[in-house]
Order: sequence, then C-alpha cells, then structure tokens
Amino acid sequence: MVLRMRFATFEHKKQTFPSVVHGDLVIKLSSFLSLRGLYLSGSRDLLPFIAGADEDTLRLLKEELDSFSPATLSSMIKGGDAFRLKDVRLKAPLPRPPAVFCLGFNFRSHAPELKRPIPEVPVIFMKPSASVVGPDEEVVLPKVASRVDYEVELTVVMGKGGRYIPRSEAYRRIFGYTVLNDITARDVQQKDFSLSRPWLRSKGFDTFAPLGPFIVTQDEVGDPMNLELSLKVNGEIKQRSNTKEMIFDVLAIVEYISSFTTLEPGSVIATGTPEKIGQLHDGDVVEAYVEKIGTLRNKAVQES
Repeated sequence: MVLRMRFATFEHKKQTFPSVVHGDLVIKLSSFLSLRGLYLSGSRDLLPFIAGADEDTLRLLKEELDSFSPATLSSMIKGGDAFRLKDVRLKAPLPRPPAVFCLGFNFRSHAPELKRPIPEVPVIFMKPSASVVGPDEEVVLPKVASRVDYEVELTVVMGKGGRYIPRSEAYRRIFGYTVLNDITARDVQQKDFSLSRPWLRSKGFDTFAPLGPFIVTQDEVGDPMNLELSLKVNGEIKQRSNTKEMIFDVLAIVEYISSFTTLEPGSVIATGTPEKIGQLHDGDVVEAYVEKIGTLRNKAVQES
C-alpha cells in the first residue's frame, strides 16, 4: 500500500497538536480511531506518534484518512478536530527532538569554499534540541557574532531507529524527511577551527535549527538521493543543488551514526548543505526548500 502522508505539529488558540495533513486541512491525530491504542490525546507534538507507530499503524491510518467523505471532514472542522492550514500556526514538527545530528562538508562543492578537505568518513556534529524553532519563527542573530550564515539541508527523521543499523535496513528504520536550516555563526566557527575546538558553540545558539514545515513519509519522497534543494533570501536564490551531489548518502549516514550511538525514534539528521553559503542580516527572510517536502520560512532578527 502506498502511504504518501505528511505530518505537522500546529498551534491553535495557544495549544499545540500533532496532525496529519490532508489537502488544505490539518487533522488532529487524536481524532483517528485507528490510533486510539497510541494514547495520543495529550500529545503536543509528533514524537509519541513516531515512537509508537509501525507499518501496520500507518497503513490503518491511511485507510481511515482515505475513507473520510467531504461531509465527514466538514463535521470534523465544526467539531474542532480539523482546521484549514491557513487558520493555524505551524510549529516545528518535533519541537524538542531526542537528538539533532548534522553532517559537515557532505557536498563536494561545500568543503572547498571553507578551505576544508573532502572527508573520507562522515563528519558528524550536533545541535542542542533547544536550538530548534519552527516555520515563521525568528532566527536570532547573536550580538556576539559578526557573521551568521544560512545552510539548507535535507533532514532524516528516524522512526524505529536502533543501533548498528546496516545499509540494507536503514530505509526501514526511517520515518520520513523534513527540512532544516543549519544556521551557523561563521566567525565563531572559523575561530574555533583555528583553535581545534568543537563546533558546538557556532552551531548551537538558540534558534539556530529551524525545522519543518512537515515530516513527509518515505514513499512520498521517493529516492532521497535525487531531490532538488534551494535557499532564497528576500526572494533571491542563494543556494541551489541536488542531493545526488552528496558525498555520503542517507544509507551510509544512518549506518555510520548508528555504529557509535543509538538512533532513537524522532532523532533528526541534517545531511549537509551545498556551496554558496552566505550571511543573514537583520530583517532578512530566508526560505529553505527541499523538493517533495516544502519550504521552511524564517525571519532573521538581530539580538538587541
């Protein structure tokens, strides 16, 4: 069965709800009879759903979703179980992921512009979960940094996860994909490079991991190694590439990270950015796009 679903976390009247996207609607997951066994009524994001759902659960959810008639959907809107996308505020689908892994220099075009060698094994770093923000939330440019850059990245969302995941099993352990903008304090990073320090400081400021707008299931995305990605600032394209230009593919990345740590359900892995990174300024609107997933939009605001 082809699932092809996308999921979101939305806010309405200061409450947040995990949901499935259906056309121009978001429908609360707690309203589905097929999900009653997951006890989602108190959930405020998608993490409990991702952790508890298996292939059978997703199949039953899809069947129930496809069975909804226009009259049923209208009734759900009136009853507060479904909303028009335009009437809600999308949040990060996972406001506090268990882990935020990132790859450095994973596009052949990116390492040379930072005067770094092409890596022989994946270069892994992490961001604090507290750095995650959602669509249309502000990216704060820290007053201690003189240059803050954008970086569009295809991002893996782990499902079942696990340890020592072989390539042959990796796709089965992935729940879906989303978009992450790997915001970076570049001057801070370059200083830390020169002192052989870790990257956490330059990558980990609050708001430095915009995430969203949706999590899209694997069959909706198809081959993750042939997706267009781009980034605009104030409507002008700054980055454009394709994931086929990545050095390490999704399978290799999952296999490598799981060789030294357990990938928990809901953990996210940003797979690297292409060339032409650049600086954000106060008031800039940045739009990170990945084909078949969507556009993640945020505004940069200088810290006072």
